[in-house]
Amino acid sequence: MTLPEMQKTRDKLLFTPGPLTTAMKVKEAALIDLGSRDSTFISLVQQIRQKLLDLAHVEPPEYEAVIIQGSGTFGIESAISSALPEGGTLLNIINGAYGRRISQIAHIHSIPVIELIYEENQLPDIQEIETALKVNSEITHVAIIHGETTTGLLNPISVLGEITALYNKALIVDAMSTFGAYDIDMKKLNISYLISSSNKCIEGIPGFSYVLAKRSELEKCKGQSRSLSLDLFDQWTGLNSNGQFRFTPPVQALLAFHTALNLLDKEGGVDARAIRYRENNKLLVNEMKKAGFEIYLPDEIRSYIITSFIYPTHPNFSFEMFYSKLNEKGFVIYPGKLSKVDCFRIGNIGQLFPDDIQMLVDAIADVLRELKIDLRVK
Repeated sequence: MTLPEMQKTRDKLLFTPGPLTTAMKVKEAALIDLGSRDSTFISLVQQIRQKLLDLAHVEPPEYEAVIIQGSGTFGIESAISSALPEGGTLLNIINGAYGRRISQIAHIHSIPVIELIYEENQLPDIQEIETALKVNSEITHVAIIHGETTTGLLNPISVLGEITALYNKALIVDAMSTFGAYDIDMKKLNISYLISSSNKCIEGIPGFSYVLAKRSELEKCKGQSRSLSLDLFDQWTGLNSNGQFRFTPPVQALLAFHTALNLLDKEGGVDARAIRYRENNKLLVNEMKKAGFEIYLPDEIRSYIITSFIYPTHPNFSFEMFYSKLNEKGFVIYPGKLSKVDCFRIGNIGQLFPDDIQMLVDAIADVLRELKIDLRVK
């Protein structure tokens, strides 16, 4: 289908972890041309930075918000490659693909890494983490994914915050798929760096990530970056000195994000959004169970952001065919990223509501009938 043809049809509903289905007002906000040095734009960027800190329950000058051009991975790489000092070591806690990506970033920048690796359906061993901090004095920073989008697993950042505070280590949290949907108090949780992006739970469009950081930690980053464009300290000082980006900013994405933040407020903030996402997830999981699908993670460690479903063993099931037929009906789901188990994932964030979830599960039922698959028959 060509772009003009696509524009004549309704948007497909995106049941993915991002990019997401967005509100029309968010899309319309991106239709404005605005110069990056325009005073209106500079003011808007400052408002966004302040609002992000508000959402994390912190304030300047103790904490700062730094916007980084590029996807969420750009923000993660900016934080890792800038925060780790020469001679420092990163303790990386891994139970999914995005944890493994942090190690990949560290290796590329020749940053020493100690890895604690767990199964993709397993929470990290807190005692093992504490032991690692006790016996490896060279560790300066600890990294963890809050919501591991690989499976939908939710890691215990509150407990980790207590341990890193006890051992005086800087905690780096990838909150890519949770910030804006889970209430995260950076100071209370002892988070030194929190990273997320524009096209997740705040429901903007792709184009930038952001790093929320303790000012005292940011100040240590001076001269440490292993990259020009991803230098977190220089990006921060540039934004603070004249409100401008060092390199061309994603103007339209920022305009859209500003509107998305306003819509978050109108919805009732993070708490109200969390309620909607929980309702979406509850309906999705209940209906998929009724249809005979098996969920990969147990409920007690599963987030309400995205859910992994194990491939059915029915001989007629082909994920490619299943995905294609749903796509033709206007519903986009997500392939799995698990290393050992074949799964597909369904997200329920973005501008999605229970009626949208019901339409999806009805479409799934139609596809199963078309493929002559009845998962309720054992």
